[in-house]
Amino acid sequence: MCYEVEARILVTMSTVSTAATTADAALEQAGDTTTPLPRCALDWRLRFGALSLIWGFSFLLIKVGTHGYAPFQVTFGRLLFGTAVLAAAMAVKRERLPRGARTWAHLAVAAFLLNALPFSLFAYAELTIPSTLAGICNATSPLWGMALSLVALSEDRPTRVRVAGLGLGFLGVLTVLGAWQGFSGLDATGTALALLASLSYPIGWIYVRRTLAGTGASHLSLTGAQLLLATLQLAVITPLFTSAPAHFPLLPLLAIAALGALGTGLAVLLQYGLVAEVGPTTAQMVTYFIPVIATAAGVAILGESLTWSTPVGAVIVLAGAALTQVRPRGKR
Repeated sequence: MCYEVEARILVTMSTVSTAATTADAALEQAGDTTTPLPRCALDWRLRFGALSLIWGFSFLLIKVGTHGYAPFQVTFGRLLFGTAVLAAAMAVKRERLPRGARTWAHLAVAAFLLNALPFSLFAYAELTIPSTLAGICNATSPLWGMALSLVALSEDRPTRVRVAGLGLGFLGVLTVLGAWQGFSGLDATGTALALLASLSYPIGWIYVRRTLAGTGASHLSLTGAQLLLATLQLAVITPLFTSAPAHFPLLPLLAIAALGALGTGLAVLLQYGLVAEVGPTTAQMVTYFIPVIATAAGVAILGESLTWSTPVGAVIVLAGAALTQVRPRGKR
């Protein structure tokens, strides 16, 4: 898989996918990378579709993984397999890990906010909520991102359209949750964990934008280091809260391997190539397919129930998220 970088790619979106946020943050880190690489022979539309499917099925894979392993174990396995994919890519490209204690310290914080924390929260959330709801909660990240950026990023000023999108998006969340019914039938704790996971992404994105942009290291090197640090964090945390599994169920283990190798490793590389080839505006459109695929997969494969408010609310959430990404003319 090739992953070229255009000169000074500036990713200004807060992504709604667990792996997507890692990719976008790394691209922000690599804003000064200028070395072009050969384009992939595979048409970008096919890669776009593959990326949508990979991220859309991630929530189903998390659910299957938790059927055989503890949430922290699912997250650790996910990060381990994802790191292995990026390590292989770095070896092929002869990339080295970044240098400097300060860079590694910032990467450790980014690893926690963009990988270790949200991945773990989603795994715990899916113990009690369906994968369809987790996927839709994940789609609220751009809403949280816009709200936070208005406070944390002085250059990101509100417009009427974006504020309207923020309000519409959260109205969609209330629709998904069935607010008029008093949120009956939903596990409050699991839903809150999924929403906190989606909030963690824009917080991490803002942190990366302020601390790691323009480091001079390549995007692949920075992301590989970030995933390595997240894996080490889970390697320390997991034994403290879980015991070693007595047996290793095959299907959940395969789900975790696919979640890491495809949803966290390969997907990052696909995202890099798309952003470099067609630009971040087109590449970020994959965001709007993720909850649709997550919902379809959960209903068709896992047999999860679906009421009218879930798809209707999801459409409203996505419409609001799209409006929050609209910027005044002349701004990228």
